[in-house]
Amino acid sequence: MSRIGKAPVVIPSGVDVAIKGSTVEVKGPKGSMERTFSDRIAIVVEEGEVRVARSTDEPRDRAQHGLVRALIANMVAGVSEGYVKNLSLEGVGYRAAMKGSSLELQVGFSHPVLMDPPDGITIEVPEPTKINISGIDKELVGQVAADIRSVRPPEPYKGKGIRYVGEYVRRKAGKAGVAR
Repeated sequence: MSRIGKAPVVIPSGVDVAIKGSTVEVKGPKGSMERTFSDRIAIVVEEGEVRVARSTDEPRDRAQHGLVRALIANMVAGVSEGYVKNLSLEGVGYRAAMKGSSLELQVGFSHPVLMDPPDGITIEVPEPTKINISGIDKELVGQVAADIRSVRPPEPYKGKGIRYVGEYVRRKAGKAGVAR
């Protein structure tokens, strides 16, 4: 039995979970999310908890058991608290700014890079070298943060680039050089 799958998801106050067939809809103070799962996994709401059970012990059902429970837990946490990813820009002249609803990055290219956030994602730039990405969908927040980071990932020689706050970048020595 999956240790993650058999743990119930506690529904906090202010959050409503509705199940229609194999579709789970979660509504909360931050918004609402809906997701359809495999009908081979049974999802039940009882006594303020969501419980997930599988019908058989086949490998694909076992694989889905913990996944479905984790996705439902992420949905409940997202509509009640939300998710935030923080990025920082390291490098001389590297900066970010909001141009309308688009994010403008100046990270060492000959041109600024413009990125439009998808629906449900909020991007803030409190300082020119800090970017905050927030939303209710954990997967989407992480993907947008990864897309922004991929514009100029941190490099190991000078450490320049866009990195997650708290990310450790292993530094390399570089060339030894010739003594003159």
